[in-house]
Amino acid sequence: MCAYKRKDGYYHKAKEEGYRSRAIYKLKQIDEKFYVFDQGDTVVDLGAAPGSWSEYAVERVGKDNVIAIDLVRMRDIEGVSIYQGDLTDDEVLNRLSIIAGEVDVVISDMAPDISGNYSMDHARSLYLAQRALKFCDVALKKGGHFVVKIFQGEDFKNFLEDVKSQFSFVKAHSPRASRESSSEMYIIGKGYKG
Repeated sequence: MCAYKRKDGYYHKAKEEGYRSRAIYKLKQIDEKFYVFDQGDTVVDLGAAPGSWSEYAVERVGKDNVIAIDLVRMRDIEGVSIYQGDLTDDEVLNRLSIIAGEVDVVISDMAPDISGNYSMDHARSLYLAQRALKFCDVALKKGGHFVVKIFQGEDFKNFLEDVKSQFSFVKAHSPRASRESSSEMYIIGKGYKG
């Protein structure tokens, strides 16, 4: 375990409260600021492992309204439908859209395996964020909401503009639970134009 994890307050809080990772507090803080979820919403969590975003989503929207997918196998979460698949595969995205039907909220905390090469990591992060936005095109209902992680870099502004073209309200935000050393940024889109 890394030293910063042992000392990280959110890491300890997640363990104490029984959540799978400290990432839950990033989504919680985003939701508290931007009101992403409503009870009864259908939510799809892309790149969901280890599952803390799905844990939070099911608390907010209710059981059997959350669908989670990741490349790796995930442990069950009560009230969440879990699938395994590669989101870079168009067939997987299309199958998922059929399973999910019309979706109220799409969330994605996907991140690439970190190489240490900043430009390469940004490009990979951008690609995953673009895949999440593409899923919105096939599954998100008009007026729906979107939360996606992307690493900051040279193409960040262009992606932000792409999101702005598809949502009525868009904000780039770094929640308090993000580490100061992290280049991650979250883009919140509300009011999907369809």
